[in-house]
Amino acid sequence: MHRLLYLLIPWIPGARADDSAMEEIATEKEAEESHRQDSVSLLTFILLLTLTILTIWLFKHRRARFLHETGLAMIYGLIVGVILRYGTPSSSTYDKAISCSPEQRAFTTLLVNVSGKFFEYTLKGEVIPEKIHNVEQNDMLRKVTFDPEVFFNILLPPIIFHAGYSLKKRHFFRNIGSILTYAFFGTAVSCFIIGNLMYGVVKLMKLVGQLNGKFYYTDCLFFGAIISATDPVTVLAIFNELHADVDLYALLFGESVLNDAVAIVLSSSIVAYQPTGENSHTFDAAAFFKSVGVFVGIFSGSFAMGVCTGVCTALVTKFTKLHCFPLLETALFFLLSWSTFLLAEACGFTGVVAVLFCGITQAHYTYNNLSPESRSRTKQLFEVLHFLAENFIFSYMGLALFTFQKHVFSPVFIVGAFIAVFIGRAAHVYPLSFFLNLGRRHKIGWNFQHMMMFSGLRGAMAFALSIRDTATYAHQMMFSTTLLIVFFTVWIIGGGTTPMLSWLNIRVGDHNPSLEDANNSRWQYFRVGVDPDQDPPPTNDSFQVLHSDGGISNGVSRTKQESAWIFRLWYSFDHNYLKPMLTHSGPPLISTLPSWCGLVARCFTSPQVYNPPQVWMVEEQKAVQRRHWNVNLEETTRSQTGEPD
Repeated sequence: MHRLLYLLIPWIPGARADDSAMEEIATEKEAEESHRQDSVSLLTFILLLTLTILTIWLFKHRRARFLHETGLAMIYGLIVGVILRYGTPSSSTYDKAISCSPEQRAFTTLLVNVSGKFFEYTLKGEVIPEKIHNVEQNDMLRKVTFDPEVFFNILLPPIIFHAGYSLKKRHFFRNIGSILTYAFFGTAVSCFIIGNLMYGVVKLMKLVGQLNGKFYYTDCLFFGAIISATDPVTVLAIFNELHADVDLYALLFGESVLNDAVAIVLSSSIVAYQPTGENSHTFDAAAFFKSVGVFVGIFSGSFAMGVCTGVCTALVTKFTKLHCFPLLETALFFLLSWSTFLLAEACGFTGVVAVLFCGITQAHYTYNNLSPESRSRTKQLFEVLHFLAENFIFSYMGLALFTFQKHVFSPVFIVGAFIAVFIGRAAHVYPLSFFLNLGRRHKIGWNFQHMMMFSGLRGAMAFALSIRDTATYAHQMMFSTTLLIVFFTVWIIGGGTTPMLSWLNIRVGDHNPSLEDANNSRWQYFRVGVDPDQDPPPTNDSFQVLHSDGGISNGVSRTKQESAWIFRLWYSFDHNYLKPMLTHSGPPLISTLPSWCGLVARCFTSPQVYNPPQVWMVEEQKAVQRRHWNVNLEETTRSQTGEPD
């Protein structure tokens, strides 16, 4: 609820009408100048992204892997931040400070009466009395400092949705048990270990006199939650280029996808921890279990909302003829997917969790109902949005190091945070891997564990969570420290991924199909390591060559055999009931549902299932068209080369 205060500045007699006209002219000039600065600030970020893209092309052309595109974006952001901070003059001043000493609290909206005219002012935050003269007076720097809600409502949704929509389901579900363990238990363990270690660091800072504000135990746990959000985008990109081991890729990617969702819900639960009594920062069992309930409730509600939105989209695309209008189909898919995030936030849930599982549901069901044009458009659209949004955030990170006005850098806290993050990641990976190997058929080797330990980068999610609230001294220190941790992990750890793969003897391979194999949809693998979309060879021979002539059914049955038992149960239920209900594939519901569900089966079964000859005829027509196209292509080639018939 907005709090409003009327502040009266006495009217000065003898004011002339000319003064009013001059004020209007001055106001118009200020509005025009503000519009120009807005355009310049947006142009700055567009130029940053353009420069980043060109440099990425150069790096890919030169096959340079020592620095990822996100690291480049951060470097360019740092350069622009230095220019804006030290190369642009101050363009505004604060005339005077108005005292409202009788008031006991700050107001979000302030109405000021100046000579009979009312002006509205909004609250931007508290200014420490010692820094009253250091308030930012450069309009350009204020323009490039975005509202944190911009990151959550505009930039994060395409990043998270793309992670779910592009999920490699085969390898994800093959390791679903391990991924859930790392994402849920591992993140919780990392959060509490980092939080307790940082609480000891805070006590040390207080002992040596380096703590200048309040820093509670709940603040330390909150820091542990946000810094536990991993974002190994650099490592995964290099894995994809090198075609590293698919199980390692699936473990890292799956953990990072779910880890972000767990971290944001965990941080919300810690904020909701409010013990009863005078001291609101002591341990209270009732408040603790309330926070646990908040965690379960928010995560479950967000999960259900995301899945329901995906199911609704699948039903709409199945029972309408939107596939005849690919543009409308793509637009509806985009809007419903994005609205999932905003709907969850509006209902008090977490949009990150909702849009993640919406993306997974859309990829599993809705994607099968889309027309070929819409399939291509949606994948490319969200891939481009993900690329731009992610690089925009990393560029802003570099910019924020110099443009953000509330930095609090403490050497003791920074060093302690690096040590705590390292210990927390180690406690996250090694003990859980030991227990997981007790029940896994394919063990997680020591080299995989070391690589997972090394790949615990911090990125966009940790930055977005830390910048969302910088009102207090503790949160300002956490934001500044998080920024430095992200810089270090992206530049140092990201750049050392390729040497670390060689040092740990993790298999990597080249994916190089021949022309004949490509035409016959067969793949070859040289050395060890496969493309993340494919199954690995069935042998441990370091130079095994695999031709996948076994067909789709062999791959599916093999995936079921190697997957967790939970997934095997889910696969049967999904194949017999959900797929036929939400898509045009699978067996008819009239053959899988009980006889008393005949009405439901007839309503949800796709008409294509009842008329398979027409489907076969369509496929045959497509095959004839392809053969006709190949004949025309051969004739065109012969005519161009002058070869005889």
